[in-house]
Amino acid sequence: MFRRWQKRPIGSNWGDFGDDDELGRLNYLTPEVRRRAARCVQEGLTFCLSLPLNLPGGTVIHRLRHPPRLSALARGEDGTLNYNYPLAIEQPGATDIVSDDVVTLATQYSTHWDTFAHVGQSFDADDDGVPEPLYYNGWRAGRDVAAPDPETGAARTSRLGVDTMARACIQGRGVLIDLRHHLGPDRHLVGYDDLMRIIEADRVEVQRGDLVCFYSGFGDRVLAASGALDPADAHPARCAELDGRDRKLLGWIDDSGLSALISDNIGVEALPARPADLDRRATLPLHEFCLFKAGIALGELWYLSELATWLRSHERNCFLLTAPPLRLPGAVGSPVTPVATV
Repeated sequence: MFRRWQKRPIGSNWGDFGDDDELGRLNYLTPEVRRRAARCVQEGLTFCLSLPLNLPGGTVIHRLRHPPRLSALARGEDGTLNYNYPLAIEQPGATDIVSDDVVTLATQYSTHWDTFAHVGQSFDADDDGVPEPLYYNGWRAGRDVAAPDPETGAARTSRLGVDTMARACIQGRGVLIDLRHHLGPDRHLVGYDDLMRIIEADRVEVQRGDLVCFYSGFGDRVLAASGALDPADAHPARCAELDGRDRKLLGWIDDSGLSALISDNIGVEALPARPADLDRRATLPLHEFCLFKAGIALGELWYLSELATWLRSHERNCFLLTAPPLRLPGAVGSPVTPVATV
């Protein structure tokens, strides 16, 4: 049987869920895991975990990611806002007033999911001495990811896309780790030792399949800035961020069995990462491990403040998290409006 790769990256789980797997550790979101998550619902209260999708504003986070452009759907000179429908000439006396609009947006501008097609690596998977551009589980750049559509010529992803994540119906037990409470509002590089102290202090238990959220407070800065975030707050971000170069931290992520890492900051991990004395290395080491090797989904720029406050006041850290991305075939990322139920 044909296999896309002859060797897999050290520390990866390629093939563990099947040669053609596209979900990675999202496979851990089983019915039993969802039933366990439902037991976290005690009050029936909900929290919206998305920023307004026009934030952070401008291009302060990424120079190529622009705010959404919202306009009326084209229909003659006036567009389709507040128009009489059906047209009076077709249905005399019709009283319906209808509005329709259209939006153009960068899928990873605000609160979003990264798919496994977002970050790949150059890796010699066929063992011929020449690295090739690949993504999780050996799916190929240019053939499976961002390949031209044979009919339209448009670039789109046929594997690992956001529609695959959407069909998985991402719902499970959310666990919040409150970095902001323990480390304060300013920049802090969070390694394994820091994280273990926080987990022990707050009696956090991370179980297989959990969707683990890190509250750093960066989302508070974004919301307070009202679209005018100071670049000095963003590059590097003034908040706690995971140290992607910490191998013990990556080992804990692997051993924990979690399905997703989520944060209210820009990239979950510190950007830029600490320097590494290697000839070849990933500039985004946590992305490399999660998206390329282990099939762990990443959520970025979520809004966790209100949930974090409520959980701390009630001495809790788990909740039911429902967060499917858009079912948009061919996309490598997606805005999301996650809901936490406590």
